[in-house]
Amino acid sequence: MSELQLDVESLDLEANGVARHEGKVVFVRGALPGERVAAEIVRRKPKFDVAQTVAVLRESSARVPPRCPHFGVCGGCSMQHVDAGAQMAIKQRALEDQLRHIGKVAPQTWLAPISGPAWRYRHRARLSVRDVPKKGGVLVGFHERASSYVADMRECHVLPARVSGLLLPLRALVESLGIRRRVPQIEVAVGEGGGGGGEIVQGDADATDDAGARGDECIALVLRVLDAPSADDLDRLRRFSAAQRIEWWLQPKGPDSIELFCDAGGRLASEGARSSLGYALAEFGVRMPFRPTDFTQVNARMNEVLVRRALRWLDPQPGERVADLFCGLGNFSLPIAARGAKVVGVEGNRALVERAARNAALNGLEERCEFRAADLFAIDDDRWRALGRFDRVLVDPPREGALEVAKAIAADAHRPARIVYVSCNPATLARDAAILVHQGGFVLRAAGALNMFPHTSHVESMAVFDPPR
Repeated sequence: MSELQLDVESLDLEANGVARHEGKVVFVRGALPGERVAAEIVRRKPKFDVAQTVAVLRESSARVPPRCPHFGVCGGCSMQHVDAGAQMAIKQRALEDQLRHIGKVAPQTWLAPISGPAWRYRHRARLSVRDVPKKGGVLVGFHERASSYVADMRECHVLPARVSGLLLPLRALVESLGIRRRVPQIEVAVGEGGGGGGEIVQGDADATDDAGARGDECIALVLRVLDAPSADDLDRLRRFSAAQRIEWWLQPKGPDSIELFCDAGGRLASEGARSSLGYALAEFGVRMPFRPTDFTQVNARMNEVLVRRALRWLDPQPGERVADLFCGLGNFSLPIAARGAKVVGVEGNRALVERAARNAALNGLEERCEFRAADLFAIDDDRWRALGRFDRVLVDPPREGALEVAKAIAADAHRPARIVYVSCNPATLARDAAILVHQGGFVLRAAGALNMFPHTSHVESMAVFDPPR
């Protein structure tokens, strides 16, 4: 492959530098805007090339030394070489660009970007497992960057310290199992108790501190098993659980097949063990138990801030009827109900709907909460109207966005007093914003980014829509 000297103009949404060579776009891994780099072409496409930085000839002021020794090989992070403030600015700019180019919209107010702890924040992870004799045996970790191979990870600085410390013991454990070649992944879920930090607005506080661990931290590991573990395998798992203070869950098939095997003391589920997984939103006085494969936000501290900011803008009033669309376990529904409003949570997964209802009952909010199972990707005008009129609407969709929901709201003669849209994909947010604004006449009141996933290219954001006056 040939080596070039390139001047980097910008970053793409995957945190690759963007340069041009002889009129052709080159995406440069490991390069930052304003830098001049020596790079090697690693892939050629008709409309663009992909290159890897070999040397930085002129360095950006935003470049910092990566904290993790596996950075550049492990695909878990792509931006550890970028200063925390610059990371946030890049994500805010990505949101602005998507709203402008895709949605042809701009908010009346740009919300101050929100950052939180940059390290030890990742409370959910899916670790791949492979038995690779050429690399010394079993590997447990994230995939290598742009590869299906498992990175040879010995530590991870975005996982909680206790989870990072389990990487090598887990390798040894899996190597000792009779089904070592039939264990493709281990899913990690970390639960926390009550408490929460205040909102951190960039510039007001250091966003690079470790998230730290709380005393009531609960770690659950879900072992994906393609064959049934032997009695000896199960005994090894139980002893590992007691020694490391973690819960083991077994997953023989899909995510819904998981079952608790033993608790953090090594007590078997058959002996009455129960999971301790859950998180608290202390400001609203609610606690949310969850199963390790349920969707919860990766960054628990930032989730507290996100819920606080979303409800501040939604401003639900006692007695109002509020929709929480894609409600999941009730992460927003229960705080809305705690403010005195009546909330209708809608979710496509029936199991989550049932657990959301149980969470409402656990928190004494069942009289203000109603949960319904419905496919919001297939909702139409009639089905939307059948849900009844809403004073306010909160939307928190997956990456696919909420296209049909936006169409239904835009076509409805009844306009909610406010819509708060929480997004994990600025492109689909921009697409849906265009429908609400250009077809529905809504005003994009405010928008802003949150650094939910530091050191990655993931952009979390929130947008606020008001009806036409």
